[in-house]
Amino acid sequence: MIPRTPTTRTPTTPRTPGIARTLTAPAPGWTRTADTVVIGSGIAGLVAALRCHERGQRVLLVTKALLDAGSTRWAQGGIAAALDPADSPDEHLADTLTAGAGLCDEDAVRMMVTEAPAAVRRLVELGTAFDRDSAGALSLGREGGHHRRRVAHAGGDATGAEISRALRAALKEAGIEAIENALVLDLLKDSGGRAAGVTLHVMGEGSPSGVGAVRAGAVVLATGGLGQVFTATTNPEVSTGDGVALALRAGAEAADLEFVQFHPTPLWLGEGARGQQPLISEAVRGEGAHLVDHDGVRFMVGRHELAELAPRDVVAKGIMNRMRETGASHMLLDGRHFGAELWERRFPTILAACRHHGIDPVTEPIPILPAAHHASGGVRTDLFGRTSVPGLYACGEVACTGVHGANRLASNSLLEGLVFAERIAAAIAEDAPAPGEPLPGRDDAAAHPQVERSEAARDRIQRVMTEYAGVLRTADGLATADRELAALAGELGEPGVAGWEAVNLHTVASAIVAAARRREETRGSHWREDRPERDDAHWRGRLVTRLTWDGTLQTEFER
Repeated sequence: MIPRTPTTRTPTTPRTPGIARTLTAPAPGWTRTADTVVIGSGIAGLVAALRCHERGQRVLLVTKALLDAGSTRWAQGGIAAALDPADSPDEHLADTLTAGAGLCDEDAVRMMVTEAPAAVRRLVELGTAFDRDSAGALSLGREGGHHRRRVAHAGGDATGAEISRALRAALKEAGIEAIENALVLDLLKDSGGRAAGVTLHVMGEGSPSGVGAVRAGAVVLATGGLGQVFTATTNPEVSTGDGVALALRAGAEAADLEFVQFHPTPLWLGEGARGQQPLISEAVRGEGAHLVDHDGVRFMVGRHELAELAPRDVVAKGIMNRMRETGASHMLLDGRHFGAELWERRFPTILAACRHHGIDPVTEPIPILPAAHHASGGVRTDLFGRTSVPGLYACGEVACTGVHGANRLASNSLLEGLVFAERIAAAIAEDAPAPGEPLPGRDDAAAHPQVERSEAARDRIQRVMTEYAGVLRTADGLATADRELAALAGELGEPGVAGWEAVNLHTVASAIVAAARRREETRGSHWREDRPERDDAHWRGRLVTRLTWDGTLQTEFER
């Protein structure tokens, strides 16, 4: 179990009961067994599966779509590590702590940055082809919040795609079984409360298909993010918060859910743009692109010592403030001074995406607008990925390891997934989990009604979250969001993939709002307009969220 430090607890804020404690689904029609089941196929899931396999575990990997459909393949900037002889883990530590706005777990950050260089080199040994300079050394870029060039990248701006390719090849070579197009539903537990596997629904006509169960002594959540809670996001369609919702229903603790990072520079596609937005990597600013308003003024100069390379929360706020000041619908990213050669060599993917949408960065500024990007919070873990439910582990964006605090430092996300996945493999080998017989599933639908299973419900959740719990938040707006989400909990519908995703989105959205209402200050990526100042005297601590037996979300402040 996770060791606990002395805490200062404040009274909880109960919400109207109605959060589902289980998903309504048919009884499993098939069963598979494994020592470890890994849910997710991004860097965290693939590395966890490979390292557990190397330790002699029978591993089954389950992924919601195809193996390469998660967030990792979309990662452009790279993976941070102190690989330059002039750099050091201590400097990486300092930059991470600064970005985290006083809420990072320093022990977790120190562990991660210390293990980072060797972990990245192991990625190279697995076949990842990072970009190199003329002397053959790794080519390192710089991104916001970093005082040094320490970001390893591949294919210019296709780092995630290359890492995913190499890891999938290693997975195939190792002979690890994978089930694609499988939506995880709920955690199976034994009579002692230990994880005993998962239920899932496999889409398509193959075998297996429909609702089934995987029985395993260890369950690793690596399901990625929750960006689809909002109207516009850089996350793929599969990022519907499934892992966080499952963990809350299983009784696990979540933490720091109020800290949802909005990337400053996704491509603006016009009023009303929805779903996944093209990302303009922070590495573009790292190479010297400037943020300007429609008069050409570099508005970040003077707002922060690093100007455009300030931490992401600072840049996102700067953009939103300048839009308010000028009445503009978006701002601009100017990289015309790069010239065609640099764009084509360093940022071929971004260049192609922009041109696809009618923008040529070589000759004109890029229209940009912040969009939901990364969840700094998630399922609470210790330094080895253990959650508060025995046998359940979490890594990657679904987890809250403490390394991000109130705001993730650029290119620390792939690193976090990599380092903690390797640690989870070590923990599972040490813990040697051996669960009992899974308890029968329950159907709580009558006691705790679920969200309407339709696109209309999903649309309402996203609109409520974007309007009232997005970049800018107020007490009144968050109270409105809470009421509207609570009202949605009474709308019933038939089970199915769209409905299960809607339930997960509703659960996660409700938990974000509950935490955001409690934190009455502005810190990192949590911006309360009615509480504009950071308040270390009262709020330097974390909010832990739990789902009670009667479907009520509760948050407690731990100092």
